[in-house]
Amino acid sequence: MSIQCSKCVKPAVTYIRYNGSHLCKDHFKDYFERRVKKDLKKQGKTFNPSLIAIAFSGGKDSTVTVHILNELFKSRRQVEIHAITVDEGIRGYRDESLKTAKETCRRLNIPHHVISFREVVGATMDEIAAVKDEVGECSYCGVFRRLCLNKKAKEIGADKLATGHNLDDVAQSILMNFVNNDLEKLARFGPHQRVKPGLIPRIMPLRTIPENEVMLYAILMNLDFHYAECPYSTRALRGDFRGVIDLLEEKYPGTRHGILNSYERLKGMLQDQYGTGCLNTCSHCGEPTSQSTCKTCALLKRVKKMKNEKMSKQ
Repeated sequence: MSIQCSKCVKPAVTYIRYNGSHLCKDHFKDYFERRVKKDLKKQGKTFNPSLIAIAFSGGKDSTVTVHILNELFKSRRQVEIHAITVDEGIRGYRDESLKTAKETCRRLNIPHHVISFREVVGATMDEIAAVKDEVGECSYCGVFRRLCLNKKAKEIGADKLATGHNLDDVAQSILMNFVNNDLEKLARFGPHQRVKPGLIPRIMPLRTIPENEVMLYAILMNLDFHYAECPYSTRALRGDFRGVIDLLEEKYPGTRHGILNSYERLKGMLQDQYGTGCLNTCSHCGEPTSQSTCKTCALLKRVKKMKNEKMSKQ
């Protein structure tokens, strides 16, 4: 016998452990979308006219973000939705998801922009990974992806850049930065309401939604998305924090929300201490940075040095 929805007589499709409710498809969809709309309002008003760029990998999170924002703003003709896909150059992974992203944008009639590591930093992720640096592929990829997204968002005149970070992602990032004592980085963590010159402010429509609920929503809505794990993610430090938070969430439902809510109460104080200063201009590339040289240029210099060392040994 199927379990009944807590709000009607229909069979439930999921159980929300952190609030104790069983929800049918319709009530889950409503519950999901209401939270996204509520949090988007907290993240800042969208004025007319506006152009919202969405970081669109083709995976479940970014696909749900594209569909929800497209649905939310389709009645507002002065709000444009564009999608940006970063092609890192990961063979067998990004080339496949890129096909899915292109098809989704074609079907929804959303302008789609592609920017690659090759054209911006001069090397693919596969080439960078071949250097075998102890820093790890994800450290390079994260920095270069942010550069590419900000660069393309500026080129198309975006007012905001939406990312598909879900609650699991956000909780992991917050905990990682606390453990690493990187409070300055936490002060700069999105969503952004204090705009910095040269940087497109980020919004995170899914930041209060657990990853398993994003997946369920994508399945129930019959969304076409690319489902695969990046081949370089096995070395990511984030995986350790994911395991810790998953364990705590299993024992104490609501842990992820607790981490986010605690950060929200501290964010203003962190920004007052670390986030009010003006950004510098990188002495090499001219991009905004908190240092004299941006992280992108520092990592590119590191890759070039290791490539030269590798070649000299051959």
